[in-house]
This record gives sequence, structure tokens and C-alpha cells, in this order.
Amino acid sequence: MTTARSTPQRGEWVAAAQRPVARVAVDVALAHLDRTFDYRVPAHLDADARPGVRLRVRFAGRLVDGYLLERVDGSEHRLAWVEKVVSPEPALSDEVAQLCRAVADRCAGVFADVVRLAVPPRHARVEKEVRDPAPAPLAPEPDPSGWSRYRHGAALLAALAGGRAAHAVWQALPGEAWPARLAEAAVATAAAGRGALIVVPDQRDVDAVAAALEQRVGAGAVVALTAEAGPAERYRRWLAVRRGQVRVVVGTRAAAFAPIVRPGLLAVWDDGDDLHAEPRAPYPHVRDVLVGRAHAAGAALLVGGFARTAEAQLLVESGWAREVVADRAEVRAAMPRIEALGEGDGTLLARDPDARAARLPHVAFEAARAALAAGRPVLVQVPRSGYVPWLSCGQCRETARCRHCAGPLGLRPGADPGSPALPHCRWCGRPDPAFRCPACGSRRLRAGVVGAGRTAEELGRAFPGVAVRASGGGAPVLAAVPAGPSLVVATPGAEPPADGGYGAALLLDGWAMLARPDLRVAEETLRRWLAAAALVVPHTAGGRAVSTAEAALPVVQALVRWDPAHHAAAELAARAEVGFPPAVRMAAVEGVPAAVAEVVDQVCAAVEAEVLGPVEIEPVAADGVERERALLRVPRARGRELAAALHAAQAARTARKAPDPVRVRLDPVAVE
Repeated sequence: MTTARSTPQRGEWVAAAQRPVARVAVDVALAHLDRTFDYRVPAHLDADARPGVRLRVRFAGRLVDGYLLERVDGSEHRLAWVEKVVSPEPALSDEVAQLCRAVADRCAGVFADVVRLAVPPRHARVEKEVRDPAPAPLAPEPDPSGWSRYRHGAALLAALAGGRAAHAVWQALPGEAWPARLAEAAVATAAAGRGALIVVPDQRDVDAVAAALEQRVGAGAVVALTAEAGPAERYRRWLAVRRGQVRVVVGTRAAAFAPIVRPGLLAVWDDGDDLHAEPRAPYPHVRDVLVGRAHAAGAALLVGGFARTAEAQLLVESGWAREVVADRAEVRAAMPRIEALGEGDGTLLARDPDARAARLPHVAFEAARAALAAGRPVLVQVPRSGYVPWLSCGQCRETARCRHCAGPLGLRPGADPGSPALPHCRWCGRPDPAFRCPACGSRRLRAGVVGAGRTAEELGRAFPGVAVRASGGGAPVLAAVPAGPSLVVATPGAEPPADGGYGAALLLDGWAMLARPDLRVAEETLRRWLAAAALVVPHTAGGRAVSTAEAALPVVQALVRWDPAHHAAAELAARAEVGFPPAVRMAAVEGVPAAVAEVVDQVCAAVEAEVLGPVEIEPVAADGVERERALLRVPRARGRELAAALHAAQAARTARKAPDPVRVRLDPVAVE
């Protein structure tokens, strides 16, 4: 007696009767193979071979993974068979597939690389779990009172509830419960029967937004997509979103590709945080992904934060997005009193002539004492962790800087054993044995230390009996700080919220943040300062924020006035004047000199681009190979041409198996 085989032998395979050709995106990250390939679908796989499923196909003599994008009636080529349907679960929705293609094209990348960012690895056991539970009920309407403090805030909420594609750049007020506002926007979207996606920088922010959402829609109606959940649990949550069981999603960077059904709201909080920039090729940024996705899907976009980036300002000035901001009277009522060295009539310096030389001037001590006496904690923001050696003038305590590049000086051992240490620039490495202070003319140098660890020790001695807590900079990041007098020393980004708010914030060592050789240094510094000052109670409750940076600097003036929109407009205008992103499209090409020159020449032959450089990007690496960086610049209107030319240049190199890889980044987050 014989039994029928469930799967025919390979020689017995016949093509499917309907649409027998599958268009497949193979998982091969080579630029010259960045297209779809046609395969025949055998009849025994016909039912499972649906658009979006994972496949196994034979490519260049070996089995590789791929995604089935569509089924068609025929092909011009002689086709190989689809070997296997890995899972009948459609993993790649049509909307996400088009998004991945658009992101790859914009970033001069490869579709396969973007799909790896968008779709998590499969877990077969998770797929076999019980499917299609009833979605949890959602709250019918959000509370509009929180958004009513902002111009166009109520209109934004009404547009989301009506399913309209509103585009907004939101300037959060100091002390704003921003997770609650984002949750209200998501609830309004979900109540209209559409999906909501909120992308935040880190796990701490995910927890805050998820808690605010669960209070309004219930724990079963929202999922958090982060790596912290683990591979299996993350895939389980991702499947719930893909199957339409959950309409509200909050997550970190990769969640920008979450396969929500009928996307209605795409929101990103604090888009200036570098955690939103993908460190892997093709290096997309969350904000840019969501802008493109909102445009293609007809969804609303919300870019929010205490600060504003030049890219967000460009969305406003171009008319594509409308700003959602509060009136100046509302801002002044919510912000703490902010003081900086040399502001106003110079009374701070008159009372404390050594304030510029002191790391913690008298006004900062006074603000801390007043807050502690009022029973509130004090936040101390220090831009560096641990103990960081630096040199200053032995007479006026002005930071000692290199005469060539203005970088800070530090001590480095002499060339010969036993020789004394000499001052060297910590940026360019040049020695400066004949240092003379430009402020007072002194040749004497004194060693100092800056950093969270040393600061905590100094504050502990200055305020005996007061608890000193560290957050970040090697110490665990605190989730929250209890009410009561204490000193919290935190590095930027690790500032924990305090129950009832901080009484004061001391923003130390502004020079260390502003002295970095980075195009976005002023924007990033203001963002860090505003994030810390926003945790302080309003000035009507005695809240104060003290910056040790010079008040004459434009970025400090923006902090004192709490006017990040004006600063972003000035930043965008300055970049347009000198030709830097986002006013233009720029690409960074990095690699060995010969490879960089080859790519640059091929791109310039295809599109008229301005070439900056090349320059050596770092000292010779451990492998002894010199590397260079060249920048290519074109007007924004020709950005697609630049991306296409870069992709073509990379495709030519991968086709002939060029040995030296070249890294290409469009609109790099940092331009040094």
C-alpha cells in the first residue's frame, strides 16, 4: 500500500494556474542587484505565496531569503522556481514595502538594508500562537484642555479626530507633560479608526508615553516596540500591529517602520536627538522617514520637542507644516527665571567679579541654596562624565586653548621617559609649550577637572548634609527623583524628572558643549539646556535656571528668552548662507583616497555637484590605511539626482567587486 506525497518531487513541479510569476526582493545588499527578480511559483506553494511573505529562492547558485512583493501573469525571462515559502504570514505590507523603497532611494541605499531595519527576525513559535483576539476598546474622545494652551492646538486635535492629514511642528511649553499631550493626539486618531505611531529617543521616554497611553486607552490597546522587550516579545508585539490587533504604537528608532493599519498620525518627539539617526546603512533619520511616510500615506505628522531643529523649521517655512506654539505670555508664565553671566546691566558680574573664571559662580550657589531651602531638589547638568583633565590660566582661570584650532589644552607625557608633561591640544594634538593666556597674558597654567564624578564630590563638600545623586555618566540613569532637598548631577540626556519639579537647574561648563567642532553645536546645546530647564518649576514658584555661558552668545539669548523658534530660524538662515543642510542636500563620501575620487568623479559626471575636500578624516587607522572624506553639495531640488548618482556609482563598484568599500551618507547628522 502506498501513500500520496504531500509535496511533489522537484521534477514534477508545475507552475501555479493564476499569476504564476512572483516578483521577489532578494536579501542581497549589493547596489547593482538592488531590484526585483522574477521566479516561478509552483502549484503546491500557490496558496501560501502571497504578497509580503518570506521566501527562499536560489540566487547565484545558493539559497537566499527574500520577500514576495507581487504576483504577475508572465515574465520575459526563463525563470527558476520559488524553493520555499518560509511562512505564510505576510511580513511586509505593501505600504511598508513602498516606504522602504522610498527611503532607500532618498538615502542612496539598498532596499534589502532598509527592510532589515523595518522587519524584525521571524520567530516561528510566536507565529503559531493564538491569533486574532478582539482589539481592546479605545477611549471615545481625548481631553482637549491640554492642547488648548497652544495656538492651533485645538485645531490639530480636531483634525486628528476627523481623520485629516494635518502637519504640525509643536513647541512644548516648559514643564509640559508632553507624554500626556502625545497620548491625547494618539487617542484622537484612534477614535477616528486610524492608527497612531509615536517615536521617541530612548526606553525611558517609551515607558513614559506608554504609561500615558495606557491610562487613556487601556494596556491592551497599545504596544511598545523596543529592543528592550527581547526578540520573541518584540516580534509578538510587532505581529499584533501587523495583523491590525493594535492601533496605537510607541517605540524607538526602528518603530518608524511599524506596519500600522491605516496610519493616521505619525509623531516624533525631540527629533534633534542623535538616537533618531540610524547608525547603519543607509543611515535614515526618523524625522525624514516619517515625513515621507506621512506624505505617501496621507497621514498627519507631528514633530514635537522643547527645542526646534533647523529641519523642523524648514518644514514650517516651506509651508508644509504649521507651528503649534503658545503665546509669549503663556511661555513666560510657565518658564523658570533664567540667568546667564553678563546679562542685562551686568549686575551679576558686578557682584561677583570672578564669575567668569569660576566654574560655579556665586549666582549658581545662591540659586541652589534658595531651592534647597525651599525643600526642592536642584539639577546640575554637566556635559562630561567622570573626571576629565583640562588646563586653565593660573591667574584668571580662563580655559587654556590652542592657538591653532582653539581646542582645549591638556597634558600629555613627553617623548622621552621621565621628561615632564607638556601642554597639547586635545583636538589637533599640537604641542604648545609657550602658552600665554590671551585674556591676561599670564604664562602660568593650572590643572583642573570637569565631569559629573568630580562635580558630585565638589557639591557634596559645598553642601554638607545634602544628598547628592548621580544620573548618567557611568552611573545608572535615574527614572525619577523624589521630592525634597537633594542635588542631582546628570549628564545631558540623563536628567531625571523630579516629583513636583526642580527648584533650580545649574547648567555648567557651557564652553565644553559649544566648543565642539560640529555644524549643529549651537542647536544641540540649546536643545540640551531647554530639556534641563523644562524640568524646573515656573518662576512664580521660585524656579531658577543658571547658565555659566556668556549671555552675549545668541544661543544663550535664545535660552534666556525661551525662544527656540527664533534660534532655529536664524540657524536655518545661516546654513542657507553658507550652503549646509537642510538648506541644501549634501552627501559625505568616505573611504580610501582612490575609491573616494572614483565615486566623486562618477557622481560629478552625472549631476552638477560642488565638491568640498577631500580631507583626511582621522589619523591613520590601526590597519595603516589612510581614509578621506569628500562632501558633495547640490540644491535641495536636485537631491534625488544626487542620490541616484551615488547609488549608480556604488552599483558600478559592487558589480566589479571593488575591494575598498566606500561609505556614503546623505545629509549627515553631524558635519565636522
